Amino acid sequence: MHAVVDAYGYPVYFMISEGQRNDINYAIPLLDHVNPNGSNVLADRGYDCNNLIDYIYAHGGEPTIPSRKGAKFERHCDWWLYKERHLVENYFLKLKAYRRIATRYDKLASTFLGFICIASILIWLK
Repeated sequence: MHAVVDAYGYPVYFMISEGQRNDINYAIPLLDHVNPNGSNVLADRGYDCNNLIDYIYAHGGEPTIPSRKGAKFERHCDWWLYKERHLVENYFLKLKAYRRIATRYDKLASTFLGFICIASILIWLK
């Protein structure tokens, strides 16, 4: 599951994918649904990719993504701002409070996504 949350940790957009696919493949399609203009895009080291960094800059955003360990060129990262990434992790933690989502009982991706939508609505209403 991939998610974009706002500054308060509420879900803005999310999608699901196969478990064997790399997360970086879904970063740009996720950001297509939100406007990164004038905002900071926070992500972990797994999203350190030149295509994604260029996409964020091209759409007026500021990436806060640390470079991978052992990278030839270390990119500057605002570590105080990077700590706000815990809001995404807290969203996933709130989702796992719903047993049906945490254990993934559903066979079909559409029903699993439907229950994620319901749980996200409940998170927004709290």
